[in-house]
Amino acid sequence: MPSVLVVDDQFLIRSGLTALLTAAPGFEVVGEAADGEEAVRLAAATRPDVILMDIRMAGMDGIAATERILGGREGSADGRGDSAGGREGSGGGREDSADGGPKVLVLTTFDSDEHVFHALRAGAAGFLVKDTPPDRLLAAIATVHAGEMLFSPRALRGLIDTYATPVARAPHPGLDTLTPREREVFALVGAGLSNDDIAGRLVLSPATVKTHVHRCMSKLALSSRAQAVVVAHEFGLAARMR
Repeated sequence: MPSVLVVDDQFLIRSGLTALLTAAPGFEVVGEAADGEEAVRLAAATRPDVILMDIRMAGMDGIAATERILGGREGSADGRGDSAGGREGSGGGREDSADGGPKVLVLTTFDSDEHVFHALRAGAAGFLVKDTPPDRLLAAIATVHAGEMLFSPRALRGLIDTYATPVARAPHPGLDTLTPREREVFALVGAGLSNDDIAGRLVLSPATVKTHVHRCMSKLALSSRAQAVVVAHEFGLAARMR
């Protein structure tokens, strides 16, 4: 049963999501937050499996809250730990996460793909529009709880091509800690390949690939597979696929 923290500054949306999750079998709502600061406090207190996070909120927005909740990994990874609004910026197993922390599922009206990109860069596991049908919302929560990608690599690549800014003359600070095989695996993760696809390409078992992915994300201080893809492209580490 995934536990869920609901974060939205609009009472009707927040209460509606809570009512939906409370009525659905297999889900537990552990709290509601009306802004980013409250989300950070409740995330620490309740330790939810999944956080439904609004982006635009007064005070601390959803991107800054995501960075705080996930431990500021974006800032530790490249020294540019900002969030949206002038900030610089298919599936694997749950073991892909560096520490098994909460999965952040961003809720958006899609009025700004740039905000969605910055949320993914901060470590969010996926995003949904707020008018998503209830059954798809429940399925999405279960998907990110399982550690899987919520959207296609093509959709993520479109955001990367539009908003990612290559990091000039700066190697990723964690790159030297990767073994040659881990670099190879991470490059294929950056290209959007699933663990099974990587296993087939490198003639490895899926379990071995999963172990390499976990080690890469831990060494590079990454929170989600989507964030790994973004970082790989920004630092020129993603494999170029034919």
